[in-house]
Amino acid sequence: LIALFFGVIYWILGPIYTTLTAALTPFGLAPAANDILEGVWVMAGPLAGLLFRVPGSATLVETLASIVEMFIGGQFGAAAVIAGLVQGAGAELGYLVTGYKVWNWLSLSLSVIFVTVVTFIREMIFYGYSKYSLGLLVMLFIIRLVSTFIFSGVINMMIVKMLQRSHVVSN
Repeated sequence: LIALFFGVIYWILGPIYTTLTAALTPFGLAPAANDILEGVWVMAGPLAGLLFRVPGSATLVETLASIVEMFIGGQFGAAAVIAGLVQGAGAELGYLVTGYKVWNWLSLSLSVIFVTVVTFIREMIFYGYSKYSLGLLVMLFIIRLVSTFIFSGVINMMIVKMLQRSHVVSN
């Protein structure tokens, strides 16, 4: 269900990304559109990790969400699935580092940091970030980290806390 929900959200983000890219292009900041939205695009994995507390859940749910995005007509096609797998694996690392024993701000923060770094490396390799100036790279990384912290960190933790208070999931 989480994958289905986020797959639809990711699909909705496609046109928003395109519009934001077009709006930032005259200022030479088109690449920032991706980094501004990245925190939303990686929400499923960290949330699944916190909710299910099972090794592999962050990777599986993020990948499934990207498959849903692709099948309902997402503009990135099959590339979304590769991105989802990378995003899920990045999110998974935060829980792996704690041995899948810590389920709080520490593990979520680690998940946010790892998914930020892993996805940024993906952009460097596959999407031309390596050609940008150091100043632009630093700016893009900071934007991505802040976006990911807000959406995949703070908002995901709020979702988990609300579900716990309503007794939908246990503490």
